[in-house]
Amino acid sequence: MRKLNVSLFLVIAFSALGIPPSFGQSTALRNKVSQEVSKVESKVIAWRRDFHEHPELGNRETRTAGIVAEHLRSLGLEVQTGVAVTGVVGVLKGGKPGPVVALRADMDALPITERTPVPFASKVKTTYNGQEVGVMHACGHDTHTAMLMGVAEVFAGMKKDIRGTIKFIFQPAEEGAPVGEEGGAELMVKEGALDNPKVDVIFGLHCDAHREVGKIGYRPGGALAAVNDIRIVIHGKQSHGAAPWTSVDPIVTASQIVTNLQTIVSRNINLTNNPAVVTIAAINGGNRSNIIPETVEMLGTMRTLDKGDEKLVIERIKQIVTKTAEANGATAEVQIPYSSSYPLVYNDPALTEKMVGSLQKTVGIENLDLVTPRTVAEDFAFFQQKVPGLFIFLGGLPKGKDPNTAGPHHTPDFFIDEASFTVGMNALANLALDYLQQK
Repeated sequence: MRKLNVSLFLVIAFSALGIPPSFGQSTALRNKVSQEVSKVESKVIAWRRDFHEHPELGNRETRTAGIVAEHLRSLGLEVQTGVAVTGVVGVLKGGKPGPVVALRADMDALPITERTPVPFASKVKTTYNGQEVGVMHACGHDTHTAMLMGVAEVFAGMKKDIRGTIKFIFQPAEEGAPVGEEGGAELMVKEGALDNPKVDVIFGLHCDAHREVGKIGYRPGGALAAVNDIRIVIHGKQSHGAAPWTSVDPIVTASQIVTNLQTIVSRNINLTNNPAVVTIAAINGGNRSNIIPETVEMLGTMRTLDKGDEKLVIERIKQIVTKTAEANGATAEVQIPYSSSYPLVYNDPALTEKMVGSLQKTVGIENLDLVTPRTVAEDFAFFQQKVPGLFIFLGGLPKGKDPNTAGPHHTPDFFIDEASFTVGMNALANLALDYLQQK
């Protein structure tokens, strides 16, 4: 009831601002989109199952990109390949002049061995960071890619009705490029994916294994966290484990640092405004039970949903680490970020306000949820740093299933219901057309 009241309030508020819920495309055009989406549903399911059975890691999505590019060319789109290593960009020019809207899907899989019982489960193996691993679409990027291919086919068939230009961006390496390589949205931006023609706004979605099919979540402002990885090296003095008084023990120092870092979130961040996370996930030091080592390496991650909080957390980590080490007679190096850094996924408030009516008409007011911010990250944020963007969350949990029993993202049991595909395609298509058709 609370969510329903929020949505009703938004409708009333937008009407007061002169933003009618029915802005943009006509009812006839919206109905046409829905009909065409239904026609391509079986193709989208087939593409998704194929991608799921043949997953590829970041910057290695050659097979996936080839299928995408071939499909876009068959629709008569202008197609560019090899963008940010394996990315594909397709451009569809409508029959009438207007703005440029980009729609984005990510293509890469994860180094996870699949455990789902579906007949199209991945059996792919590869070497990742020197280890043999399974490869699985354990975050739904196969569904994103297949749905955007379907939207491209829908729009190609109604080109004359489109006011403006639609750019389809199929992005590699959202989960991160291999060590020593560039990739993902950041590299796509560098290589001009938002240029020629210049994009005015960008829309994207992510399937959600814990949100029921038929529902969509959205949030204006900070929606997904900025992330920085952390590397800390503690330098002490090595000694025999039987004589710790002759050492400067980096393991004891590291232990104190882990405990002290927990005060940042609990004592320095105003959690009534935004959440934050500081996690130390790896501690490496020593190789024998009776030798106190000289150094300890610690690896971790920090997540924030506000630029001011991000600056504060970085400053406090550095201060706590160096001062704790100093108090123990040790020294410390702190690197933030160490190897990766994603900015905040920030849904432009004005664009979100303008487009919420489109989402309401797609799924119904009762199925549109204003969601809380999340501390996971998404490199869609790099696109949003250049142009206003809106990133939404598509329900993929089978109707009636307890979300507490659903396999989480990035796990071997992750699962998305194919019934969500028509909802996702309609949402993306309507966002694009409603924006383009406004006068």
